[in-house]
Amino acid sequence: MGDVSNPGAPEGAVVRMTGVDVVRGQDHLLRGVDWSVEADHRWVVLGPNGAGKTTLLQLAAALMHPTRGEVRLLGETLGAVDVFELRPRIGLTSASLAQRISGAERTGDVVVSAGYAVVGRWRERYDVHDLTRAGLLMQQWGVAQYAHRPFGTLSEGERKRTQIARALMPDPELLLLDEPGAGLDLAGREDLVGRLTDLAKYHYAPAQVLVTHHVEEIPPGYTHALLLRDGEVVAAGAADDVLTAATLSDTFGLPLSLARTDGRFTARRAT
Repeated sequence: MGDVSNPGAPEGAVVRMTGVDVVRGQDHLLRGVDWSVEADHRWVVLGPNGAGKTTLLQLAAALMHPTRGEVRLLGETLGAVDVFELRPRIGLTSASLAQRISGAERTGDVVVSAGYAVVGRWRERYDVHDLTRAGLLMQQWGVAQYAHRPFGTLSEGERKRTQIARALMPDPELLLLDEPGAGLDLAGREDLVGRLTDLAKYHYAPAQVLVTHHVEEIPPGYTHALLLRDGEVVAAGAADDVLTAATLSDTFGLPLSLARTDGRFTARRAT
């Protein structure tokens, strides 16, 4: 992936959740979650709609506090740290963030403005280092040729890759990807998975957490898996141990068969 990823990622846990509950009204969005992400881990989080995946990512992005339990991010405890100082150290892509980007914003400005933790360029001044880094990231993610085009004119795949380049712009220690493959056609998905595979295998890349509904979107090189159902952890650990037909069947409430070819998974209803 070149040399634009963070070479100084911390050793040890970048995310540690202990006994975490998130309650809204009468609903438990998460219940009793224990989870730890180390600096060299690449996690996939799988589960059906309503499983708590997005809530988990919001905690990891310092966008939400737990109702009960402890969340430590990059060595800091939520509730005892200024989250506005913590958030620039975390790269995030999500549908809600994408909706905040004006379709008229130049694609290059979408990426470079992440250096100031803002959405959209205003009166900030960027030095040569910022502009060079943004250009290299856009080249790596296949959107450099669209730098002067409005963000809203890009294809869905191009917008997703632009958002990842933006998330990497501040040299984060943790990269969170909330369903980056959603809405992509087959070619767009395969291009994205290939690029994420390269990033996963790059030694100096940040710790990564990818949320998805589909095992087909798991990039080779992802080391760990967390399975959620109804806000509770079904299984968590090394991907080779966790990603089985039995655990996936329990997670999605349907008998499933699982196959793996050249490091890529496919799942279908068991017959």
